[in-house]
Amino acid sequence: MDLLKISKINKSYDKNQVLKNVSLSLKKGEVISIIGPSGSGKSTLLRCISGLEHMDSGLIEFNGVTIAEAKNKISNIEAINASKKIGMVFQNFNLFPHKTVLENIIEAPIIVNNIDKKDAITIAEKLLLKVDLLDKINSYPCTLSGGQKQRIAIARCLAMNPELILFDEPTSALDPRLVNEVLKVIRALAIEKISLVVVTHEMQFAREISDKIIFMENGEILENSTPELIFSNPEHERIKQFLSLS
Repeated sequence: MDLLKISKINKSYDKNQVLKNVSLSLKKGEVISIIGPSGSGKSTLLRCISGLEHMDSGLIEFNGVTIAEAKNKISNIEAINASKKIGMVFQNFNLFPHKTVLENIIEAPIIVNNIDKKDAITIAEKLLLKVDLLDKINSYPCTLSGGQKQRIAIARCLAMNPELILFDEPTSALDPRLVNEVLKVIRALAIEKISLVVVTHEMQFAREISDKIIFMENGEILENSTPELIFSNPEHERIKQFLSLS
């Protein structure tokens, strides 16, 4: 069974249609990278999957449970519990500036998952060790580099024990010298077989970690294939042009 199944979703802002009949599926442990030019609907697709945007039509299922359907907000317990298993990491980190690194990580597990504070702190310490930032546990976001903030954002996401993580251009707001420290963490998650959907402009990275690569343009999926085929022999001339410029 597919972990994630998206069926014919459409989304418009006023008269601008940003997603057009988009369908895709992902199995447990798979990594999908979504590439394409800016404004092609990649981030909107992730926001629909995460529930931050409502679709105009279509269906999103997670673990066999319908979590989004057209403009309806699905509020049954089964759908809510399924949605909790989807985490998202944003390009601009979205850390709480007035809270320490530790407080940023433990807040959601305590409030949303009802985890005991002591247990939440233990989880946070393990995750900070994982992203090599345990020494920043009592720091505030304003004292961190962009790469450190993004690694904290990843740790915060992992604290919710997600079955699927969505990454929305996780390195686009970073100084080029800080990109690799974030990609290293995501690469490790892929090796651990955590299910990932990654919107990225880092082509070599996408090629390395992905089971499938999706190319989007003008709100449509032009190609959904393996890294080998996308990068060596894409079906569409537009993809060849895009990759030659990347």
